[in-house]
This record gives sequence, C-alpha cells and structure tokens, in this order.
Amino acid sequence: MSSDVNQQAVDQTKQQIRGLVSEIAQLAKSDMNAEEFYAAFMQRIVSALAAPGGAIWLTSDEGEPDVAYQINMSAELLDAEGDSAQRHSQLVNYIARSNEAQLIPPQSGYGEEGEVGNPTDHLLVLAPLESEGKVEGVVEVFQRANSQPAIQRGYLRFLVQMCELAGDWLKSQKLRQFSDRNSLWAQADTFSRIVNHSLDLNETAFAIANEGRRIIGCDRVSVAIRKGDKCKVRSVSGQDTVENRSNVVTLLGKLATRVMRSGESMWYSGDTEDLPPQIEEVVDEYVDESYTRSLVVLPLKRQQTKATLHEDPTLEEMAEGLHDDEYIGALIVEQIESNLPRELIEPRIDLVYEHSCRAINNSMEHSNIFMMPIWRTIGKSRVLVRARTLPKTLVISSIILALLCLMIFVKKDFWVESDGVLQPVNRHDVFVPANGIVASVEVQDQDVVEKGDVLLVLEDPDLQIEKERVSGQLEETREQISTARRSQFLAQTPSDKIRISGQIGQLTLREKTLVDQLALISKKEGRLKVLSPSDGQVILQWDIERSLLYRPVAVGQVVMTVVEVADQDEWEIELAMPERRMGHLLSHLEVLRNGAENPASVQLEAQYVLAVNPSSVLSGQVKLIRQTTQVQGEDGTVVPVLVKINKDDVLGAIEGERALRPGMTVTGEVLCGREAIGYVWFHEMVQWVQYHLLF
Repeated sequence: MSSDVNQQAVDQTKQQIRGLVSEIAQLAKSDMNAEEFYAAFMQRIVSALAAPGGAIWLTSDEGEPDVAYQINMSAELLDAEGDSAQRHSQLVNYIARSNEAQLIPPQSGYGEEGEVGNPTDHLLVLAPLESEGKVEGVVEVFQRANSQPAIQRGYLRFLVQMCELAGDWLKSQKLRQFSDRNSLWAQADTFSRIVNHSLDLNETAFAIANEGRRIIGCDRVSVAIRKGDKCKVRSVSGQDTVENRSNVVTLLGKLATRVMRSGESMWYSGDTEDLPPQIEEVVDEYVDESYTRSLVVLPLKRQQTKATLHEDPTLEEMAEGLHDDEYIGALIVEQIESNLPRELIEPRIDLVYEHSCRAINNSMEHSNIFMMPIWRTIGKSRVLVRARTLPKTLVISSIILALLCLMIFVKKDFWVESDGVLQPVNRHDVFVPANGIVASVEVQDQDVVEKGDVLLVLEDPDLQIEKERVSGQLEETREQISTARRSQFLAQTPSDKIRISGQIGQLTLREKTLVDQLALISKKEGRLKVLSPSDGQVILQWDIERSLLYRPVAVGQVVMTVVEVADQDEWEIELAMPERRMGHLLSHLEVLRNGAENPASVQLEAQYVLAVNPSSVLSGQVKLIRQTTQVQGEDGTVVPVLVKINKDDVLGAIEGERALRPGMTVTGEVLCGREAIGYVWFHEMVQWVQYHLLF
C-alpha cells in the first residue's frame, strides 16, 4: 500500500514537472516582453526543481552581470560592495565566458584565496543563456546541498534544456527587434524624403508635425519656428491651420521660447520639481489648459553652426557667442491619452529631431534669400517672356499698369454707405414700466391713439399672489381686532382691559401697514397697463402678437413707437452706420471743421434712395452722430447717424402723401471727401487686411 502511494506521488510530481516544462516551451514561443518572460520563466524553473530560489543574470555592455530577475536571493549577494557579492559575480562571469553549465558546491571557490566561488550554503546550479552562439546571460538556481550526485546532475540537465528553450525566445526577440529596426529605418527614410521634399517653411513644418507624430506614436507633435527672440507655433499635427490667438497655442509658443532660450531639452511626465522656475511656471499653465500627461520640448539647432565649428576648430572659442543664433525653433511632442515609456519613444524622437533640424534649417535659409518670393514668381512665369508670348505679355502688362495708375492717381467722391429707416422727428418710444407677461395687445399697427390710451396689458402672477396674501392678512387682522374689542368689552378687571387694549393697538398698527402695502400693490397693478405717451400713430414691429403675446418683458424694454400725427412736417433718416466705417466720417468731419470759421455749423453731405423708388437719388445733411452704439444684425456694432431731409423731396419720389409712412427702408450714403478710385472701390478690403493681417 505504501509503495502504491509513493508511486502515485512520484507520478503526480512528474506530471507537474511535465506541465511546467510545457508552459516554459509555450513561453519561449510567446511575444512577452523581457521583464514578463524572465519572471514567468524563473518562477516555473524554481517550481519544477522545488528549489529555494534562483536568479537570471544578464551580461551588460561593460561585461558585468546584472540581475534581471531573482527569487529569494540573499542580501549579501545583492550588496555590490560586499566580498561575497564580488566572489559570486566573478563566478557568474566565469560561467558566461566559459559557456559551460556547472554545479558549484556551497562555500567553494577557484583561484587564489577563492576570489571566484560560491559564498552561499546552497548548491548553485548554473547554466549559460545562449542565443545564436553568443552568451546573453546566466541562469542560476539555489538548490539544497544534501541531495545525491545523480539528482544534482539531473538538476543541471534540466536547467540546460530549459535554457535552450529560453535561447529560442531570445532568438525570436532579436528577430523581432531586427524587423522593428528595419521598419523604423524604412519609416525614417520615408520621413526624410517627405520633410525635405519642399523648401517652403510652412509645408516643411506641417510635414514634420504630421509625419513625426506617425513615427513617434504620440498624440500630438507641434513645430515652433523662431521669429526674432520668440517662437511662434507654425504647425500642429492633425490641424490644417493654427489659431495663434487661442490660449493653448499662445502658452505653447511661450513654453517653446523659454526652452529654446535655455538651450536644453525639457522632458515632463507629471513632475516639475526638477525644471527651472521660469519653465516650470509656463509648463503648469500649459498643462492646466491642454491636459497633457507627458511633454517633450527640444530646441531645434542650426546645423551649419555645428558643421562650421567642426571644419574650423579656431572658431570653437566663439561658440558661446553663437549660442543665441544657433537655435531656430523647437519640436514639441505631447502624450495626452497615451502614456508610452521614455525608453520606447526617445529613439524615435531623436530620429525625428535630427531630420527636422536639417529640414527646417534648409527651408529657413531658402526663405531668407533676398527677394525670394519675386525670384520664385519669375521662375514660374518664364513662359510669359518667351518670343511668341512676349507681345501679349507686354500688352497685358501695359493695361494692368494703366489700371493701377488710374486707381492710384485719379480721385473721386468717397461715399460711405449704410442702411436706415425714414422716421418723423416727433416720435416717442414706448417703454415697459414694469416686469410682467404680455396678456393682450390693445392696438394694431398704424392705429391712431390719444395720450393715455391703453396700448398693452401686462400681468404679473407674483404680484397677484402677493396681493392675495396681503388681502388675506388684512382680513385676518381686522377679524382679530373685532374679536379683541369684544374681549375688551367683556373684560372684568382693569388689567385685562389694559392688556387687550395693547393688543388692539398692535393689531391696528399692523392693519395700517397692510393697507399701505395693498395700496402699493394697487399702484404696481396700475403700471401693468402700458399707456400712450402722446397723441399719435402707433408703429409696431411685424406680427407683434406672435413676438410679444404671452411672453415676459422687462422694465425699459421698447415694445412700440408712437408718432405724433398732428405735426409730421419734419422727417429724418436714421442710418445704422457700421462702426468699421465711422472712421471715414469722423476724419472728414475733422478736416472740414479745421478749415471752417464756425466749426459747430459744419455738416456732412448725404444722399439716399427709398426702397420703394431706388431710381430717385435724394440729398440731405448729417445733423447728429450719436455717441452710443448698438448691436444690429449682420453689421454687428453700429452707430446711429441722423440725416436731416426735405419732406417734399420724399413726397415727390413716392408720388403721394398717403404712401409716406414711418419706418420706410432707405439706403443712405455720407460724403467723406475725395479719395483714389482704387481706395473708393476696395476700402473694405484694405481695412480687412489692416485689421486681420497687419495687426
């Protein structure tokens, strides 16, 4: 029975070991990274051998072994300065150089005074980790020293076989790295050709931003170009244009400027403690605005400076003086949603950086050639000066030149145009005296009303509720007074009568207060009726019942206009002059006043046409330019300009007084002196260029 149990335990153990070996074989075929593979590999080795611990050592470029992963390694072996650690390190180096698996007994050593050996109390099972004939490291297992020699040799054979499987994984990793490297070089070749395809600075900057983002694998790449002492963002990946007035772009340009002045690259991954104060401040502002998780800013260097100093060593003493001129911009790499480690993206950033420096430098040198836009245009237009096309070119050029001279040197009257309405001088705007909801409109457009007639009826639910509340309190107070007086009459003692008399006095005072409140509410109710300010004719907006009825209105809101019909001999035009055109009026008015004996009497000339008869051009004079502005329709901010006109002229144009009505649409023009024909025709374009491009 005992032998069956032992045999069953042995079979179970063998099955577990086979399973672990199968898992290690699967690991060798996986795409796991080095840290995950070494951890899983070592854990299964230790479990299969039932060992106390183990470690994987990788050979560094300097030839010293480094621990890639360890299980239960003693502290004395991890102390690089200790004698035990140095002896053990020499032993690992020996196994790596000899490329031979060995069993090292506890407390044993080689060489003089045992400087190479096993300083532990464990049996060390060591096997080299080899890939394509090169030892990449050593796998070490700490095993119990009291096992039989045959079992120890079995440990060694098992570890050697597992190291062969790990070697297959290393080989596949190298092949994968080689493939990635070839892919990266192919991308670098494509990137170099794209960014150097054009010498136009903007095209180069956009190519660097978009192609650089694809190679690096980050969320956003931006390129800032030096302009004077500052950097201006020229391109952002994924965007066709750059809005230089936005907060993000402004802060990014400010950050690029400060990093460029420092001359040192800046890496930010959430902590600004190691950054200079002047850069830390801008980084915090930019991160708060853009929500960037990781940020890299690299100053772009002028390549000629480095080449010149290399060719002429005597100029090295002047290198410090060239510091300000050798930086031509900055490359900004951002991670907003992704979070790739620095060791992964740094080689790709370096690749993009080197090509970007050369491409930007070449584009800037090309753009800075004297009169380059003219030479480029001439180069593209050589066909125009060939023998066959030269006569046509000369004729067309002469015509264009004549037109230019005509537009520059020939002057004409400069009229500034604006839309407006025809109104009687004597008119009154009707304002809302109280907040409320429009309950009814009592008049229609063109109705004749008398002073005090009801035009509009409002209702205020809150005021009605307040009235009901005060009325209820007043009724309740009066009942309390009546009850108190009956109680006073029935009181038996003088003290009760005095007490009740005091209550009656308080209730009487409260009654007076409530009566005053009710009177005030009644006064407010009277304001809910909007009355006509004078005798006249009502001018309403189009479909006022739809625009105002059952809608809230506020105090001071203009709802309609009442025009006095008794005396409509004086009419005027109210022009809504766009604010962008007011400068012409004011400048010409100032010129006229400076040359007049009585500046106060100077008036600008105006002319207008009625919408009902645009063929008749009528004249008038500007009598007032208001000091206030209004916001009106597509013109935006406008300034009201009042034009004095002759009523008889208007009647003659519309053929009948009955057709004359307030609010008629007109288009007016104000004379602003004489200007060149080109400016008269294109002054709006000139102003747009001055305001949006030159400012």
